[in-house]
Amino acid sequence: MIDELSATRRGFGSDNHSGVHPDVLQAILVANDGHVPAYGDDVFTEQATAILKGHLGDDIDVRFVFNGTGANVSSLAALCPSWGSVICAETAHINVDECGAPEHIAGVKLVPVATSDGKLTPELVKPHLTGFGFEHHAQPSVISVSNAAEFGTAYSPAELRALADLAHEHGMRLHVDGARIANAAVSQGVSLREIVTDAGVDALSFGGTKNGMLAGEAVVLLGDARTEALPYIRKQSTQLASKSRFMAAQFIAMFEGDLWERCARNANEMAAYLAAGADALPGVEVTQKVQANEVLVVLPQKAIAPLQERWRFHTWDQAASEVRWVTSWDTVREDVDALLADLAKLID
Repeated sequence: MIDELSATRRGFGSDNHSGVHPDVLQAILVANDGHVPAYGDDVFTEQATAILKGHLGDDIDVRFVFNGTGANVSSLAALCPSWGSVICAETAHINVDECGAPEHIAGVKLVPVATSDGKLTPELVKPHLTGFGFEHHAQPSVISVSNAAEFGTAYSPAELRALADLAHEHGMRLHVDGARIANAAVSQGVSLREIVTDAGVDALSFGGTKNGMLAGEAVVLLGDARTEALPYIRKQSTQLASKSRFMAAQFIAMFEGDLWERCARNANEMAAYLAAGADALPGVEVTQKVQANEVLVVLPQKAIAPLQERWRFHTWDQAASEVRWVTSWDTVREDVDALLADLAKLID
């Protein structure tokens, strides 16, 4: 029965649809041997934390959590008081795809900002930096960005530094939803340290699931954003795993060497290959820069439904006939060629 269920083709709906990298599965098997203390008091968590410090520097606090929403909620709760506000792009995952969890659990107020490419800039943020010290207004406390953004665009270290400087000038913090932080780093040709620590980021939701892990993210607080409250916030947010060694083991497999980079590079390269092929077809338009592993594209309306029947992907903007394709660590050129061939037949 399991063999029959697993006989499914790869698609382009999400990098959450992909399987787990074999090296990560092997790491989970290794961690499964014997008994170790629960709740992170184990050698796997210790080693994984040391590895992430090797990437980001020693002045960080790392707490492993179950998923991206949990990482975002815990990060924002650690950075923002209940009377504070979080400025984010209107398309940000925390605003669109987390069912109000930041507001409900972290108790923060989200202030969504319209963008053309999913990315905030100081110029877009500045109009919302008002009401400081006025008790009737939520106090601007955090700027939150996704890197890579939901449009497939990526922030450079310099762009992040500009936002961090703006936040710090106003006594605020910069949070990065890094569900695709590996894709962003590879896109910019920089290290994780350069795109996080050196860029002035205060808190990172450190993603792994979208890049070949089974389940597990990390909350990373940096420098003076660290707080003794984080362990309690994680527990209260229902994100403390009893058998957390299995999340830590995945981070060891992914970040001890260059597996994270190889997985992200393949996904990014396949997205670029897909975008180039799609853009060459009549009536097809790639609408955003393809810097990570997401491709936003306008298709002829007649082609969308039949193409979705064969390939799993989501409609991004129904009115504009715009869809989003997402490539993964395990996407191969044959997958892309087959999708493009089917699309070409539908618009012929």
